[in-house]
Amino acid sequence: MGEAATADGATLFEAEHVTRLFDVSGPWLRRVTNGEKQRFLRAVDDVSFTIGRGSTLALVGESGCGKSTMARLAVGLHAPSRGAIRFAGKPLAAARAEAGLRRRMNMIFQDPYASLNPRWRVARIIAEPIRAFGMLGGARAIAARVAELLVQVGLQPSDGEKFPHEFSGGQRQRISIARALSSEPEFLVCDEPTSALDVSVQAQILNLMRDLQRRLDLTYLFISHNLAVVRHMSDRLGVMYLGRIVEIGPAEEIFSVPRHPYTRMLLDAIPDLAPDRMAGGRSRVPIAGEVPSPITPPPGCSFHPRCPLANARCREERPEYMVAGATRVACHAVAEGRLPA
Repeated sequence: MGEAATADGATLFEAEHVTRLFDVSGPWLRRVTNGEKQRFLRAVDDVSFTIGRGSTLALVGESGCGKSTMARLAVGLHAPSRGAIRFAGKPLAAARAEAGLRRRMNMIFQDPYASLNPRWRVARIIAEPIRAFGMLGGARAIAARVAELLVQVGLQPSDGEKFPHEFSGGQRQRISIARALSSEPEFLVCDEPTSALDVSVQAQILNLMRDLQRRLDLTYLFISHNLAVVRHMSDRLGVMYLGRIVEIGPAEEIFSVPRHPYTRMLLDAIPDLAPDRMAGGRSRVPIAGEVPSPITPPPGCSFHPRCPLANARCREERPEYMVAGATRVACHAVAEGRLPA
């Protein structure tokens, strides 16, 4: 699926037909003895998208859909099995080989309790990228920069002398954000950065991230399973199911006119004060069934075992992408006009 760049043409990040396979076969000797074949888990399946400078693309979907694997691919923690990833116009591997480009991307992890070294003081945690990239010389300059970063994320300079266990979950995530910002990146991959936090704290962190994006002109790839969260964060939205993006386009367009049945079901799952019908009068359809195994995915459309609109074609033929309004969607029901109003 090809995707145009943003309106001004300033694409910072691009994934093109990216696939990531993981070998989940048994031990070699057992496979040879029993005549077993290799087994592969297809975590990401032919994914393409672009992210313009200063904008946010959110990837959403249920657990196991491949969005966190895509996050790790985006920063080079995994290499794609097929396809290409480019950052600032260069292949990701080449970009990561250049210190000047490598420091321009960073990641905010999901769990602030696990992502911070408990034996290091906060000042050392935040200063590590500065030292690693040789951005500043001298302990005094580094300490001043660390103090500036702490204030930037809503903490005090004196907090740099404390250990991570002395902070709440929300404060720890602020420390993680300060560490991510210490290399002065342009591109941040945010892997469910608020899912481990209380709802009230989630709002504070999201507001902080939006404010930092405006002030620092940051570009986000935002990973989440919560559509209510990404609605307030994203410019564009990609809905993933079993490793594949099934619908992608402007966030407001997808929230206003969801087309893929899976997107509709995810939106129907958002709690509100009108539990039986959506704002536009459409009846809610609850999500039923479980996500199939990515090791043995269903033939045809991978969503067909759970889709109320599935027919024989859905069970046999994999849908191709089509343009629907301002979005791209892979669904036979949409292509054939079978989607209910």
